[in-house]
Amino acid sequence: MDQQKKTTPVSLQAPLTGPMSNPTAAAQTLLHNPGAVQALINNPGAAARALLGNRGATQQPFLNNPGVSQPHLGVPGVGQQHLGVPGVGQQHLGVPGVGQQHLGVPGVGQNHMGNHGVDQPHMGYPGVGQQHVGLPGDGHASINKPGAALALTMNPSDSRTLIRGDRGSMLSMSDDNVMMNQILATHAPDGREFDVRPLLYLVEDILNRATQHVDFLVKGTLSQAELEERTQQANHIAMLEALTFTIDRIACELAYKALGGSDVHATTTAIFNLLSSYAWDAKLVLSLSAFALNYGEFWLLAQIYSTNQLAKSMALLKQLPTLLEHTAPLKPRFDALNNLIRTMMDVTRCVVQFKDLPSTYISPDVPALATAMTFIPTAVYWTIRSMVACATQISSLTSMGHEFGISTTESWELSTLAHKLRNIHDHLTKQLNFCYLYIDERRDVETYQMLLNLFDPNILHIDNMRVLKALIYAKDDKLPLLDGSTKREVSLDVLRRKSVLLLISSLEFSNDELAILEQIYNDSRIHATRLESQYEVVWIPVVDRSIIPLPEETRTKFENLLSTMPWYSVKDPLLIEKPVIRFIKEFWHFRTKPILVVLDPQGKVVSPNAIHMMWIWGSTAFPFTSMREEALWREETWRLDLLVDGIDPLILNWIKEGKYIFLYGGDNIDWVRRFTTQARIVATASRIPLEMVYVGKSNKREQVKKVTGVINADKLSYAWQDQAMVWFFWTRLESMLFSKIQLGRADDQDPMMQQIKKLLSYDRDGGWAVLSQGSNIVVNGHSTTILPTLGGYDEWKVNVAEKGFDMSFKEYHDKLHDVAHPCCRFEFPTTIRIPESMRCPECLRLMEKFNTFLCCHDEKGIPGSLF
Repeated sequence: MDQQKKTTPVSLQAPLTGPMSNPTAAAQTLLHNPGAVQALINNPGAAARALLGNRGATQQPFLNNPGVSQPHLGVPGVGQQHLGVPGVGQQHLGVPGVGQQHLGVPGVGQNHMGNHGVDQPHMGYPGVGQQHVGLPGDGHASINKPGAALALTMNPSDSRTLIRGDRGSMLSMSDDNVMMNQILATHAPDGREFDVRPLLYLVEDILNRATQHVDFLVKGTLSQAELEERTQQANHIAMLEALTFTIDRIACELAYKALGGSDVHATTTAIFNLLSSYAWDAKLVLSLSAFALNYGEFWLLAQIYSTNQLAKSMALLKQLPTLLEHTAPLKPRFDALNNLIRTMMDVTRCVVQFKDLPSTYISPDVPALATAMTFIPTAVYWTIRSMVACATQISSLTSMGHEFGISTTESWELSTLAHKLRNIHDHLTKQLNFCYLYIDERRDVETYQMLLNLFDPNILHIDNMRVLKALIYAKDDKLPLLDGSTKREVSLDVLRRKSVLLLISSLEFSNDELAILEQIYNDSRIHATRLESQYEVVWIPVVDRSIIPLPEETRTKFENLLSTMPWYSVKDPLLIEKPVIRFIKEFWHFRTKPILVVLDPQGKVVSPNAIHMMWIWGSTAFPFTSMREEALWREETWRLDLLVDGIDPLILNWIKEGKYIFLYGGDNIDWVRRFTTQARIVATASRIPLEMVYVGKSNKREQVKKVTGVINADKLSYAWQDQAMVWFFWTRLESMLFSKIQLGRADDQDPMMQQIKKLLSYDRDGGWAVLSQGSNIVVNGHSTTILPTLGGYDEWKVNVAEKGFDMSFKEYHDKLHDVAHPCCRFEFPTTIRIPESMRCPECLRLMEKFNTFLCCHDEKGIPGSLF
């Protein structure tokens, strides 16, 4: 053996240095000399020229020996599956041949734990299938050097054979557990942790820019400034310097093994061995970095070789001009490459996102995370394996010319890998979304509990900033408010140590509501003293967060409302988080109608909803606290001013003049005709000054318009032409009830509350009328008692001279009322806070509770109506 080692190089000296005039003879000399392989490792180029000069000479000896790999039709080569004569890498039943998949003895290109074939790293002992020509056991490849036999016979057809051989291994592997156990055996992390995101940002930028030539650009590509900001920090630079050696080593492994045509699984396993001490996400990002280094260099030369002489020379060396001259036939290849690269990046991002999940809110035993962590090694394996496949494709293009890219078979190979990776990505993404939902739920619960603690009445705060940040926006990275007066974005600091009125509403905010609120707001600012003026209104929009991003219709509606707000507004409804909306609904009983929560300068709630105070008393209710609300009710009496204050100045003039006034409503035009006709007859007979005002109904807006039109045409009485006045009348009346409910005084026995509840009840069924003399209300009655009272004038007119018109009318009406008790009912929509119980305003018994389905056949109704 020693003699052979010394003489072999000398014996080959003549064929290598002599003229290549007889390539056939040279090839035969090489093929019949077992020592030629070992010697030619140092000079594979000469042998390649000898062999390629006469392909027939090289093929003939191979035909006589089917156990040797060869590119030839009809004769199975490396990794081919062929029935009949087993070749290198064949799968054959019965007698195992060279490279067959057989228990204990791996063959060429075989995936087997510990034993590898051509050019594979031997983890245990080398088996059959080592690289040699003639003598077994000679010339097997190490991890850092491609096999000499493949170097001798390398051509496009050989490369296709290797790739197709891997296809069978990839799709027909019967036991993935064996393969993954082999990969898991390489995993020995040493506990080192580093942030892979800066490196991933660089890699994404390289791959995105390298693939622009095929109109592929991953969304979210960073600008140059953003990229530098994320990667140029001192700790990131130090991290990159520490990893440079590892990245270069993997890049060399990818390029060298791809050029040598090694088995894809073997190369992948070799990379895992190099990265054994790293975590799974680091393995993936480091491998992708190495691939990006090679692929980026490839396309950098392709993009600038025509304008840069240095790049041109390097491109010529890599045969890039030839490739670029044949872009049309190469397009399927590059499309498949780019598609696979995009999927590789998607999987990598997903794996990194799992690493970034906050351990505070999710633990490894959560089912979604546990499932993902079990699957991540498989995802990392197939992603790195895909990088190896891509590297092989790129090497085949640069080393064998454009004709290799014409076939669509190799594109199919890459598409198959891309399909597998997409399935992996979909599975991981599904689990990641489950993890995000779990984390969001945990965070929402935490935020909601934090809000409950902040608004605990026993908790004292220095100022209102903690409370406002918790409700609106907790971070300092953006200005969350828009100043309605200047249309500029401002921070929450403009509200510091001020009383804040939180106007909370959906986007169904009517113009009538907004106009009246703005008027009240302006009036209160004008009449408030300097001390009292230290308050601000902030609009908090509440939208459905189940659809994100917001639909265009919703976004447009919000922008239109925002432009009309004269006070501060939250500039984006999505700043209001889900637990805040939950708190607003559960703690402040918000449904769909606007509420006005009042906070003092320390952030304490002084009124859970001051909107009722605003509707009833306007700016007089300032500073809109519950204590102020209680005080205002103590000052009120049942009078006409309470019902119509701030709505119609004409009625206020009639009150001052002491006239008799009928306020009446309903949607039945026959009742309106009979009532107004009979009322005028009685007024004329009694010689009293009588005015009548039709105030419509709390719903059925269109029907109210029709009735108003008839009243105007027939001159039956005075009627409000502006529907906003009708809306405001009923809104104020309903607010009186809800103010009492909010204060826990809905069942107070005071006459005023009983009369308000009667009027609201009468509105639900038929017509009604309220008679007053000046401000003093005489009768509040239903149509079933008011019309008979007017019709029975002849019976009670005899009392007018003695008791007066108002007392005579009331006594007769009350007698009828005692006989004909109309049913009293209230219908509360589910959009408002419903009291647990309520007493009847007529008989004071507890009312029965029913569930009612109601349709008023009116799509619009009265805007903002609570009923």
